[in-house]
Amino acid sequence: MGYNVILPAAGRGKRMGAEVNKLLLEVEGMPILIHTLLVFEKDSQCDGLILVINPDEQKEIEGLLKTYKVTKPVIFVAGGAERQLSVMNGLAAVDSGLVLVHDAARPFITLEQITTLVKTAEQEGAAVLAVPVKDTVKRVADGQVVETIERSSLWAIQTPQAFRISLLRKAHEKAEKEGFLGTDDASLVERLGHRVSVVFGDYNNIKLTTKEDLIFAEAIIKQKKASAE
Repeated sequence: MGYNVILPAAGRGKRMGAEVNKLLLEVEGMPILIHTLLVFEKDSQCDGLILVINPDEQKEIEGLLKTYKVTKPVIFVAGGAERQLSVMNGLAAVDSGLVLVHDAARPFITLEQITTLVKTAEQEGAAVLAVPVKDTVKRVADGQVVETIERSSLWAIQTPQAFRISLLRKAHEKAEKEGFLGTDDASLVERLGHRVSVVFGDYNNIKLTTKEDLIFAEAIIKQKKASAE
């Protein structure tokens, strides 16, 4: 089964300290957005890209798609005030089958991870990538430690997250009706009482959010290039 992927890409670069969309910033000579899109461009399972954007940036992004030879079918959708609303707008462009939701600022997802994620979602209806938390986690209130949380059951959730489109649409409609704003799409599906399967991700699958993340991104790219030589 093929899939379509929704990529929220309308955010600004506030935490990055950028005056422009952080996805248009270059890492190792190429925009972050293009690094991400080229992964899906290489995946034969991917039927199309749904880019949720600021309409004012559409012409610039269209130019980048041509320059970097992104040939997958692309649908542009206007972003919402919140990420959840942006994803819901993207869902309106998908009819049926499987849909992946992926942070456009996570350029280091691999084809192997996507394949495993898609297979799991086909079987279970909902699946997310995640990695075990490595740090000690404490609950803090008013600057004081309240408790240390047992770590073995804690996982850091990543994207892509994969769902049967009918399931994710139902979850978003319920959340909209009840005025619920979740932390990710899986949290909306969980509210339906549907199980979400976990697929082991990769610690390199980082989200580029701050200036420091750009340093890590350059190191990952250089490491990948050295491994390919």
